Amino acid sequence: MHISAVIITFNEEINIRAACESVAWADEILVVDSGSTDRTREIATGCGARVIVNEWPGFSAQKQFATDAARHDWIFSLDADERLSDELKVSIETLHAKDESELADGYRVARRTRYMDRWIRGGGWYPDHQLRFFNRRKGNWGSRIIHESVVMSPGARVETLAGYLLHYTIREPSDHQRMIEQRYAPLGAQQMYRDGKRTSPLRAAVAGPAAFIRSFILKAGFRDGAAGFTIAKFAARHATLKHQILRQLQNQKRDQS
Repeated sequence: MHISAVIITFNEEINIRAACESVAWADEILVVDSGSTDRTREIATGCGARVIVNEWPGFSAQKQFATDAARHDWIFSLDADERLSDELKVSIETLHAKDESELADGYRVARRTRYMDRWIRGGGWYPDHQLRFFNRRKGNWGSRIIHESVVMSPGARVETLAGYLLHYTIREPSDHQRMIEQRYAPLGAQQMYRDGKRTSPLRAAVAGPAAFIRSFILKAGFRDGAAGFTIAKFAARHATLKHQILRQLQNQKRDQS
């Protein structure tokens, strides 16, 4: 088994060195950059990564481009703000030494997120399993606009690895708000519209409170104190804004008809 560790980037000079060091065990580190204006590519090259520049086509398409450009069939996909725990590295090293006939076709990893100086336990953010290690002959990144994930071929065998993918996400609540308003809500609304989902004034009104209750109470965000409350608050903001944008898309379509 030979493994390509694949990272997509844009202006990640703060994160890219640690990301590359986290996958230094791989047979190849491939960084696909979408035109960074900082030192991302320079730092990645200094870490021994092969760097390709590809104009941004969207999350799924960029990750698929990177998967296709890798030298090896076994892909470990890492975001620039993620790191592998020591236990996860050992799990992969154990697989690395096995004959390919003994392997599953893909492997899930539990992701732990660092937010407001603590590891989050509730709110739906943990364990947040991600399928990140897979044989590209048996899976691809699909076509989702946001919250992209690997889609495995029918009959593919998927197992779960021990250890964690450590996610050093948004540094400040202000960054969280900006990402919701500029990325997650607009893209989420587009995905909903493309999936045939529609909203109404009533649904838009209840979406926020329902998201807060789900995150803070039903998914035990209260266990994370102020961080859990902030996550639930932004979940409500995200849900409300997403439905508002979806209504705008519906109205635009109606006006064009």
